[in-house]
Formats: sequence, C-alpha cells, structure tokens
Amino acid sequence: MIRPILIHPDPRLKKLCEPVAEVTADMGRLAEDMLETMYAAPGIGLAAPQIGVIKRVIVMDCVKGEDEAPRPLVMFNPEITWSSEDLSTYEEGCLSIPDQYAEVQRPAEVRVRWTGLDGKPQEEQFAGLWATCVQHEIDHLNGKLFIDYLGLMRRQMITRKMEKLKRERARQE
Repeated sequence: MIRPILIHPDPRLKKLCEPVAEVTADMGRLAEDMLETMYAAPGIGLAAPQIGVIKRVIVMDCVKGEDEAPRPLVMFNPEITWSSEDLSTYEEGCLSIPDQYAEVQRPAEVRVRWTGLDGKPQEEQFAGLWATCVQHEIDHLNGKLFIDYLGLMRRQMITRKMEKLKRERARQE
C-alpha cells in the first residue's frame, strides 16, 4: 500500500525514532509499504518517520540502470559502525522536501549493521551513492534532514518553499 509522505516542516520528521524490538509480520508489512511508496515516488530511499511511523526502519534501492535487477534493502535498527575519513559530495534531495536539492558532504564509505526482514543481524560496507543514501536515511531516524547540513539562510528559504507547497496542496484538497 502506498502511504502519504510527510512534507517538511512536520514535527514527526524531527523526532528521534524508537528501536524496533522485534521483526514481526506487522513490521514486514510496514517494510513492504515503504518499498512500494519509495518506488512510486520515485525515490532511492525512505525512512519510517517520512510516513509518520516513529520507528528505526529504512528502505533503499540505489540501482539506477533499467537493465539491472533492483536490489531493495530493508533495515531495522541500522547503525553505522565505521566511516571512512575520505569524504564525498553528492547533490541530495528528499521525498519530504520535494524538488529541492543541495550538495552535502559525507563520508565516502560506511559500514552498517542492521537487522534484516528475517530477524537476523546483517552487516555491509557501502560506497558511492549507496553510502550517501544509507547515511541520509539513518539521519532521518535521528530527526535530521539533509537541509540541516546547509547554512541558515538556505535552510530557511527551503523551509518557506515547503510551507508554501503545503498551503497550496491543502487548498487543492
């Protein structure tokens, strides 16, 4: 089921998310909904708070080639266990901040540990777009948005645009 994506500013996007105690059937359905919502948007990552669920769950799939098989990842309680000293800069966007993009500098590689859909611990090292995406989504679980890396003026300008967008959408409903 495709779920509505919250638009910044929304207080739920700034909350620290609760750990998932157990990977249940309900958590599996949440992950399926999140993947369906992410693909429909379209996006390459989505965190549970973006659909109003304050739990430590993210989904991502950074495969871009049409001839490549999708690689959907579901992560419960993801945590970064190592970050490279090398940095990379990507132009980031966010489904909760539509049509706004900015360059953000982050570690070029990260190792992440999480619990999978099967309830078992997993760990993987990510580089490139995957590394940027997983860090961006984990930030969401900690109440942080990519615009929090920007200067105050730019952040305020984007926030005002989002407030205007929300007013326009409310009038159309």
